[in-house]
Amino acid sequence: MKAFFYLSSCDTCKRIMKTLPLPEEVEKIDIKKHPITDQQLEILYKLSGCYEDLFNKRAQLYKQRNLNTQNLQDRDFKALLLEHYTFLKRPVLVYDQTLFVGNSPKTIEAANTFLREQ
Repeated sequence: MKAFFYLSSCDTCKRIMKTLPLPEEVEKIDIKKHPITDQQLEILYKLSGCYEDLFNKRAQLYKQRNLNTQNLQDRDFKALLLEHYTFLKRPVLVYDQTLFVGNSPKTIEAANTFLREQ
């Protein structure tokens, strides 16, 4: 799979998308218009090793539901990721067997370097 999961209403995602040299074969998926599927999530899970690494704990919905006070397990993170797009940490770049999750400068720099080497 070669995909870039982002949120079109997120300025950070848009800025990052402009800076990354995304090849044409990378499918750009707006997670609000096209929520992540169980099959896509399973691919991300296999590459990351756990659903929590894909989960956005800074999401407003996370705070509104007081999820930070609960002892969430991996199955809970999976269910929440499939329930609402805001729970996916973004952006997510998956390129075959390589995965980059989030918007930290270190992650974006690594993704940029990786894509330039392809």
